[in-house]
Amino acid sequence: MSVAKDFARAAASYDSAAFLAREVGRRMAERLECVRLKPHRFADIGCATGDGLRILAARYPQALPLAIDLAYPMLAAVRARAGWWARLSGRAPRLVNADVRALPLAAESLDLVWSNLMLHWLEGPDELAAALTELHRVLAQEGLLHFSLLGPDTLKELRRLGAPIRRFADMHDIGDLLARCGFADPVMEMEMITLTYRSPRLFLADQRRLGARGLLGHLSWRDWRKLFAAWERQDGFLPAHFEVVYGHAWKAAPKHAVIHFQRRAATDQAGSAEGSARPRR
Repeated sequence: MSVAKDFARAAASYDSAAFLAREVGRRMAERLECVRLKPHRFADIGCATGDGLRILAARYPQALPLAIDLAYPMLAAVRARAGWWARLSGRAPRLVNADVRALPLAAESLDLVWSNLMLHWLEGPDELAAALTELHRVLAQEGLLHFSLLGPDTLKELRRLGAPIRRFADMHDIGDLLARCGFADPVMEMEMITLTYRSPRLFLADQRRLGARGLLGHLSWRDWRKLFAAWERQDGFLPAHFEVVYGHAWKAAPKHAVIHFQRRAATDQAGSAEGSARPRR
């Protein structure tokens, strides 16, 4: 099953397990405190049920919000949570069912793009580069891309035991990719956030409610049981470490080079040649 179908099926249960996404969104919002930006339009790419949209709407109440997600049931949840007054007053998010690699938006139409824990679901550096190139296209000059994604040490305790955990890009590689896709002044940060579980069953239930089946690879149930039995507890709980990478970068105004041309005076040799070309009388 594709990632889009997984998240579509999980729309109704997503909020009950989205502890990590909500905490990362809160920390992303804190990082905006030091950014001077007054967007006219912003978009939450991979918006899920709309937590990021509500954070941004509170911070930028005059801006037009766009909710963008590949899973339409997630957008339906955004609409349901918008409330009748927001819909009546025209302040409800505009819903866009689209792939981040091919957005149905005009060039330079957004001042801020926010994406919380979505970009790591793209397959490999080529797809990530395609997404970043598209985000650069839709951002206005001096617009900001602000995002988070999972890093390579996510669930390292299970990876060490042989679990086929999805591979995630390194923070430094993402920073280099931002520059290659045209972004200026990329800033990358990383931190580890630990969730704890009383049992592997509860951990798996959370991944199912989130629609994050793609986080874990395929093993037989017998192999998973052996692996989970070896998962070391800390203070009676099973630790699940998530490496969260934060990044932001700007779309800088193009720099125009000024080239000065200076006319050179004709040389004596050129003058002589010109004189020798005169017709004879």
